[in-house]
Amino acid sequence: MPAAASNIVRTINLALQGGGAHGAFTWGVLDRLLEEEHLAFEGLSATSAGAMNAALFAYGLTVGGREGARKALAGYWKRVSDLAAQGPLQPSPIDRMTANYRLTWSPVFYVMNLLTRVLSPYEFNPANINPMRDVVEQSVDFDVLRRPDCPVKLFLSATNVRTGKVKVFAGEEISAAAVLASACIPTAFQAVEIDGEAYWDGGYMGNPALFPLIYNCKVPDIVIVHINPLVRKELPRTADEISNRIDEISFNSSLMREMRAVSFVTRLVTQHRIVGEALPHVFIHSIADDDFMATLSSTSKSNADWSFLSYLRDQGRKCAGDWLARNFGKIGLQSSVDIDSVYL
Repeated sequence: MPAAASNIVRTINLALQGGGAHGAFTWGVLDRLLEEEHLAFEGLSATSAGAMNAALFAYGLTVGGREGARKALAGYWKRVSDLAAQGPLQPSPIDRMTANYRLTWSPVFYVMNLLTRVLSPYEFNPANINPMRDVVEQSVDFDVLRRPDCPVKLFLSATNVRTGKVKVFAGEEISAAAVLASACIPTAFQAVEIDGEAYWDGGYMGNPALFPLIYNCKVPDIVIVHINPLVRKELPRTADEISNRIDEISFNSSLMREMRAVSFVTRLVTQHRIVGEALPHVFIHSIADDDFMATLSSTSKSNADWSFLSYLRDQGRKCAGDWLARNFGKIGLQSSVDIDSVYL
């Protein structure tokens, strides 16, 4: 592998998308990247399930180095699976026999889906019970993330409900509430209130936001870990497929807009039309497997069965390994993805 054959340490920033249980794919990507001794990390910008992964990555790296980060990520996803195993939302025997990781035959899933269409979380969950709060607090000591010796910069995006603007939590603002705000699905949970403001899932306005990395980090390389397919070859025809594709397009839209700006600035820089360092030169990289992610049902985003999470982790590890083998040598020198053809 090019990385192993070189003694050069290359530094990257990570941008992590959200997508429910599919975030276990990102767990696998991070697990593999952490094994690469010639790879260092400066900043992480993340949303929703990506925000969970980013907080665990930063916390584990602070208290235990690379192995600490890998342990923190694995521990979190195991807690998520254990929590799900105690609840009613389980793959049915038919789902398990077909091994498609969907919840197609789960009556509980469809009852909950119908419930969230006719009742708001303020009505069906007035006590605002969120079991994920305990999982997050058990997995991360947020005082550690607010310490000045945290080895990476952390930026977590949420959507301000009242203004519709993206809110990026960083530094002293990092907390369990910020992570939960970044992952707050409006139809499932009450808005998370922080300092008098209400927040929903950050995916609507930044999935993930790139600008915090561009303007707050020194290294120019941003590696985007995708879990929402940009491209689907098959036309969605069922109600679930159409709804899922609408969500994917919506959750990728903010990233597309930022990519258009990155492409514009890149052209100005390469054409020497910018004086001095008025605008930063950014190198974009992408770890994605749209073909694989497109095989997954939208219902599987709610499937936290350990066998499925492990499957996603393994796929993420493989995808990251393949990316390292092809692109490690490009880090710090050039983008490894054609921005215009992929994003514009």
